[in-house]
Amino acid sequence: MRTCSNFGVSGVHSVLGQEVRSPVEVRAATACSALFAVDPAAARDLLEGTGLAPVRYLGRAVCSIAFVRHIDTDLGPYHEFSFGLLVRYPDRSGIGVFIGWLPVNQEFACVAGRDIWGFPKEVVEVDIAATGRGHRCEVRADGERIIAIHTTSGLPAPGGAGGASVDAYTHRDGVLRRTPWTMNPAGVRIMPGGSRIELGTHPGADRFRALGLPKRALFTSRIGSLTMQFDDAEDLS
Repeated sequence: MRTCSNFGVSGVHSVLGQEVRSPVEVRAATACSALFAVDPAAARDLLEGTGLAPVRYLGRAVCSIAFVRHIDTDLGPYHEFSFGLLVRYPDRSGIGVFIGWLPVNQEFACVAGRDIWGFPKEVVEVDIAATGRGHRCEVRADGERIIAIHTTSGLPAPGGAGGASVDAYTHRDGVLRRTPWTMNPAGVRIMPGGSRIELGTHPGADRFRALGLPKRALFTSRIGSLTMQFDDAEDLS
């Protein structure tokens, strides 16, 4: 695995000699995401020092696993895998997501993610493919599998889907940051369950084992057409 460079904040960002302006736009993408019930004590350990509290569902914390095929973006095309926890920030309404790991398969997207927002990005192999019943994403590093997720597309979401605004939280070098993240999905399909996890032998899979990540999801969604916007990060520390 390769980590990327250092964090900085401004309205205009220099990334590997190229100018990137905020808000950063994703004009075309597809995505799959799934929610899993995980060990609440392990979730609290992961959030230690952030001031964030895990969201509970039937006494369990909730983990989000997602993968995105970025087709047309300000950062170029790339594949991305996302691991996070659903969280609440004190004195702020609504549910956000704490980004625990955000690997990509392109260097420019990695450096931009770390420099602009402080996202925990690194460059690994992120392979996304359609299957007979849905989609599959496998993440590998050093020739070993870290994690694979198999998803089933499900049924069209009732009434379609509207836009959503989510707070994405990161914690790096003792600093908690919040990034406003706007999504506009279309072609949404949903299914109870609908995803299956396979953990590999690479040490990177240990983060998932520590959470007691189950093989089966609570809920899965597939977004056939997705646009997104990311504003600059806000320092909350």
